[in-house]
Amino acid sequence: MRVMVVLVAAGAMLGGCIPQVAAPDRPARPVPAPPSRPALPPVASGTSAGPAAPIVRGEMLRYTTSPCFGACPVYTVTVRPDGTGTFEGQRFTAVTGARDFRVTPAQYDAFLTRLAPYRPRSGTVRVAPGTPACGQHATDMPSVEVQWDGKAGHRAFSYYFGCDRARSPGVADALGSAPDLLPIAALIGARP
Repeated sequence: MRVMVVLVAAGAMLGGCIPQVAAPDRPARPVPAPPSRPALPPVASGTSAGPAAPIVRGEMLRYTTSPCFGACPVYTVTVRPDGTGTFEGQRFTAVTGARDFRVTPAQYDAFLTRLAPYRPRSGTVRVAPGTPACGQHATDMPSVEVQWDGKAGHRAFSYYFGCDRARSPGVADALGSAPDLLPIAALIGARP
């Protein structure tokens, strides 16, 4: 019970939102280096998800955030290998609705590389309350789902930010900071 209270209090202090971009009037926060080969937490079956699939150039990536108990930005970002992107703001974002943007090859590669360690070899991996990979968890936190689509098929990784971070160190920071690599800070806007 004490662990749950501490997790809920920590979530409240963090504002319950995904750590993505700095407010426009503040410098961007440092971006953590991506782990080379993180050990993914156990999946629902209790077995390890195994090492992440290698980087596959030419995939379309879709990054979707979920609501929380608060003013967390809710949006979907789609980035394509041809340098086009679409931001779809839903709630608590500076822009609501769809906006197209461009990414450089370096921005696309950085985004792809940051998320690659979490790309399952096949199917979908889910770290959420009720799965062994989550363990103790805080309530009312947001989650993120990353989808990869391309010649290798469809892959997805879903992560709930209230899960016990000791079970998967670095995952929350890497996933939460991935949008910092894209030119969408003005579309997301200020966060609590």
